[in-house]
Amino acid sequence: MASAGKKKRISNVTNTQPSNNGAGSSSGTVGDGQVSGFVEGSIIRITMQNFLTYDHSIVHPGPNLNMIVGANGTGKSSIVCAICLGLAGKTAILGRGDKVGLYVKRGCNKGSVEIVLHKAKGNLVINREIHVENNQSTWLLNGKHSSQKTVEEEVKALQIQVSNLCQFLPQVSVNLEVVFLAHLLVCFFLLDPLMSNFKFSDHRLCPVTLQEKVGEFAKMTKIELLEATEKSVGPPEMYEFHCELKTFRTKERELENVCKEKASALEKFKQRNERNKHDVERYYEKKRHLDNIKMLEKKKPWVEYETARKELEGVKKSREDAKKQLKTVRESQAPMLKKIQHIDSQLRPIENQMKDKTVSIREASQKCKQKQDQLDRKHREIEDIKQAFSLKQTEAADRQKRISNTRRMIDDLRAELANVGDQSDVTPRINAVNAELRRIQEEKAKMEGEKADMRREKDNLNGECRLLKNRLRSLDDMMKIKEEKLRGRSKDTYAAVQWLRQNKHIFSGNVYEPMMLVISVRNPNHAKYVENHIPFNDLRAFVFQKREDMEKFMMEVRDSQNLRVNSVFAPEESCATRAPSRPIESLKRFGFFAYLRELFDAPEEVMSYLCNQYKVHDVPVGTDQTKAMIKTVIEEPYLKVLYTAEEKYSLKKSFYSGKTSTSNSAVRPSQYLTMAVDAEEKCQLEEQIRTAEKSMQAIDVQMSAMQERTAKLDHCDNELRAQKKGLSEMKGKKRQLEQKISTKQDSLRQMEQGGIDLQKAEEETKAQISAVNSQKVAIVAEFMAHMKLRAKLSMEKVYMALETVGMTAEKTKLETDCREGSAELRVLEQACAMLEQRKARLLEMCKGLMRRAREICNMDPGESAVPPDLHTAFSQLPDTMDEIDAMLNEERSRAECFTGLSENVVDEYNRREQEIKNLEKELDEKSNALKTYRQNISEAKERWLNPLKQLVEQINDKFSDFFRSMQCAGEVDLHSENEEEYDKYGIRIRVKFRSSTQLHELTAHHQSGGERSVSTMLYLMALQELNRCPFRVVDEINQGMDPVNERRVFDIVVRTACKETTSQYFFITPKLLQNLQYADEMTVLCVHNGPHMLPPNKWDEKAFTRRCLRRKGK
Repeated sequence: MASAGKKKRISNVTNTQPSNNGAGSSSGTVGDGQVSGFVEGSIIRITMQNFLTYDHSIVHPGPNLNMIVGANGTGKSSIVCAICLGLAGKTAILGRGDKVGLYVKRGCNKGSVEIVLHKAKGNLVINREIHVENNQSTWLLNGKHSSQKTVEEEVKALQIQVSNLCQFLPQVSVNLEVVFLAHLLVCFFLLDPLMSNFKFSDHRLCPVTLQEKVGEFAKMTKIELLEATEKSVGPPEMYEFHCELKTFRTKERELENVCKEKASALEKFKQRNERNKHDVERYYEKKRHLDNIKMLEKKKPWVEYETARKELEGVKKSREDAKKQLKTVRESQAPMLKKIQHIDSQLRPIENQMKDKTVSIREASQKCKQKQDQLDRKHREIEDIKQAFSLKQTEAADRQKRISNTRRMIDDLRAELANVGDQSDVTPRINAVNAELRRIQEEKAKMEGEKADMRREKDNLNGECRLLKNRLRSLDDMMKIKEEKLRGRSKDTYAAVQWLRQNKHIFSGNVYEPMMLVISVRNPNHAKYVENHIPFNDLRAFVFQKREDMEKFMMEVRDSQNLRVNSVFAPEESCATRAPSRPIESLKRFGFFAYLRELFDAPEEVMSYLCNQYKVHDVPVGTDQTKAMIKTVIEEPYLKVLYTAEEKYSLKKSFYSGKTSTSNSAVRPSQYLTMAVDAEEKCQLEEQIRTAEKSMQAIDVQMSAMQERTAKLDHCDNELRAQKKGLSEMKGKKRQLEQKISTKQDSLRQMEQGGIDLQKAEEETKAQISAVNSQKVAIVAEFMAHMKLRAKLSMEKVYMALETVGMTAEKTKLETDCREGSAELRVLEQACAMLEQRKARLLEMCKGLMRRAREICNMDPGESAVPPDLHTAFSQLPDTMDEIDAMLNEERSRAECFTGLSENVVDEYNRREQEIKNLEKELDEKSNALKTYRQNISEAKERWLNPLKQLVEQINDKFSDFFRSMQCAGEVDLHSENEEEYDKYGIRIRVKFRSSTQLHELTAHHQSGGERSVSTMLYLMALQELNRCPFRVVDEINQGMDPVNERRVFDIVVRTACKETTSQYFFITPKLLQNLQYADEMTVLCVHNGPHMLPPNKWDEKAFTRRCLRRKGK
């Protein structure tokens, strides 16, 4: 206890439950003003309003070690929660609830936390008001509204890190049952002083979850512990230098890889160009020959043009000479030609007149033909008139015959009518027969309706059955294809399938054919994933529900039939519906769309075996997006096997190093599961077909019965109709005879009244024939006139023809005389014509050759002279066609010797030469950048590593001293497997608690819970004097320690945390050992709670102390 000479700091935090309607309060010696002893950022005051267990409470902590003591459930950890949330910490740090509204006292709409932080220039007051309705918070900074981000920046500026386990180590959660037990024990101690000597083991009051944060601290990797230590006790720039080093090292590795890649690419390009250099030289040699060929081909049309031009000049000269000779011969034959022309001028008018006469004769002949056609039509008209009169005569004879026949029929009907006597009335009998017929018809109609319904139903069933059979047939076809694939791969398995289908009844449980026959892939595109994941030996394996069935099967097919088959049996407890490690929704951001189990259907036992053996329920399948994000995907936990669109990845974690190795392979195309056959659908189809066939058979039976009934009704109907017919005939025979007689008499009168007058018809016929004959006479007269005109014109034409013959004979004689003397003229004319044709051909040839020469030399259409550059090149080439052709053949032969060459080789060579230059330039730039980064790394490493080593050495000295004081050993060192890998640096803690053991690294599994708690506490205490953070919080860390270690640790905490140079320290515990050593700098905060608590305004600390002293004196 504190001595009398020093001020004792004992504060009591009290609170009442809502049932007492009291407000909590606290008493202490520290106010909100500027006080001494507090470091920058220390907590001066904590005010809680409707927060967790508190209605209203104010806590005044001291500047050094603050012991917060109270029974479980009284609200110690609520103060820790208030510190965390009041300083903008996340709820995840506390582990109580993910929503901030859960921290408001039950039954209240809002709560608040206010924290006063010490600052030299004026205290910082942070107020957070929490609203339950919308789970939001309102922030006040020094009484003014602010944002959470501003508060976080202010807190960060004071070096407060509530997320750092080296500074803030809260309790995770408390088991409610244990809290209730703690309440009972506290009540017993308060009510009965005799229970004060009762001892119990601490670990029974503390649930397992009290050590979770300690375990979490122990689970921190060396790297995480180093970062937390840097943030907690290192200079502000130390962690920044570390991050800068890691960034520099990452970029250095990237640059090294880039330099290696570019150097490798540069070497490959140089080697390739060296290999292609000879081909490039040969290509240019070939190109030189091709250029010579091109130039020869350009000169060749010019040589051809010049040769043709010279030949054209010679032809022109020969043609002029032939024309002069032809003119001389024509002048000598001019008189005879003039006389022939005079005869031609006389013959021309006569020939024209003969043509006119020929036209007139043709017109007259046409008119004669027209008149002849008119006479023929008149002849046919007379024949038609005579034919019509003959038809009238025949019709009159037929009418007389019909009249005599009708009279005879009337006489016969009258005789029959006379023979018919009187008969009795048969109407009542006919009515009775009609009624019976109507009844039969109604019954038949009803039966026909029923039969029609049955036929429709049968047709529907028949159509449905056909569709079902077609679908079943298609499934059978697909199954046969799969069976053929199975037989092609394993004949023994196929034979076993046939045996199983015939002997399936001998097994007591479910037996399934090979998996490749019963697995049905929902999408054929996904079949490749299933085949790649399940080995073929299992795809052709039979699946059994019971082990004894599998043994019976294998004994028969393997031992008796000597067939090599595979078989498996499903797990006794079904795994078909086993849940995956993670829901697929959490993986969709990586491109995964389903687990492998969701891509196919299979019987339950088969699916259970695959889930148990190959974990198909836990293998995700992704897309190309997954491939693009594969580096991020493989870092996800719980993933051991995964598929992208075209690859399979397997992840293995080393048991010793904890490193994850990844292997990938291409996904093979599907061979067996592309055609999916749904066995359940097949069974349903077969059952539906059997049901439909049974229904059709029932309809056939019903229709047969109705058919027999219909036959009986038809028989009755026929008998009644025959009876009705006889009665009707008896009743209507007389009436029918009278009607027939009347009808025949009417017909007779009509025939007698409709007679034809043959005499009158004969007179009309003669008159018509006479009129037609008169018309024929007029036509014959016109015909004769046209015949005479034609004869006259023909005679005139004959006279003109005779005159023409004489003149033509004279002309012929003159032409014969002229022809004998013009042989030379014809020869000359032919020669001139040939020369003219030859000149035209040569001229066209010259034009074509000139045009071709211009095109080959790329000249304008108006140019005719060879360009100067070509003229120089042409001068070095042969000038004759024979020499040019010979040189062309020689150059082509040489060019053809260079085979297998392509311009692409040269282009690629030149392109690669340019790439080599670019790569050399880029390599120089990257190498310079790499040197710069290495220099920066060296400088940053010196700024970071030396202070870090000093800091770790200081921590190690403190940590080792603490362990030596406990007769144990411990050390802290800076660990790194590679000095250049700055992201692999870490702090390693090694401890031993027994002299017989070696130092072991602190892990979550090697040490006990108490040992981890001691190690964690001592490490935090080692940081205490070095710590630049304003305060530290440790919640119930002593719960797992044995009494000896707890006492030792408590002494170390008091010595270390009560020094003047250390920062503020909060130590929360539900109990303390007896006779511990305390310091005057400590502040003890006692937390009380319960239904029998005094209101805060009635609490008297001095009176409570006096009562305790009197009780102790007694």
